[in-house]
Amino acid sequence: MTATATEVSPEIKKGRKYDQVLEGARAVFLRDGFEGASVDDIARSASVSKATLYSYFSDKRLLFSEVAREECNRQAQEALDGMPQDAPIDVILHEAADKMVRFFLSDFGQQMYRICVAESDRFPELGRRFYESGPAMMREKMTGLLTPYIDAGDLQIDDIDLATSQLGELCKSDLFVRMLCGVAGEITEADIDRVVTGAVDMFLARYGTR
Repeated sequence: MTATATEVSPEIKKGRKYDQVLEGARAVFLRDGFEGASVDDIARSASVSKATLYSYFSDKRLLFSEVAREECNRQAQEALDGMPQDAPIDVILHEAADKMVRFFLSDFGQQMYRICVAESDRFPELGRRFYESGPAMMREKMTGLLTPYIDAGDLQIDDIDLATSQLGELCKSDLFVRMLCGVAGEITEADIDRVVTGAVDMFLARYGTR
């Protein structure tokens, strides 16, 4: 699967084996990473022929970005489904921040970030799809989650897009960068809780009303 910087953004073809191809690709990408994933392995994992794989996705980057989009959507929905109902804002923020930190530190989250940074200059469409699947979707989900608390007076936020983006960046503090640089060592639950608690405390210090 190859691509050029000048090619027109390809459309994704969907059909009866679309989900099967994505699930097989997801397993291989999580196991081998983007560079290590081969078309042969993906086709074998998905139990489809290479011709079928190519008929859905002409480029490995497009396939990876679609897997990333589906994975981000799945994890975001699981996070929302697991949120406690009518909980205080600090509890909600802690749950949301914990989910974000764990995603950023996951193998898939790290791979997605690395690929986006490495390839988006040559393949702008890939960068756009990653942005829509990651930061843009996170802002949308967090806006829906926080709006009731703004309406109730628990939060005072004039620029919700900026505020939700800031929360995401706070969740990348320390551990995320150290993992990207390969100097994180063994990460413990206490390490994760430190980042989560710090992010929530900082966010509430700026936007909390109580």
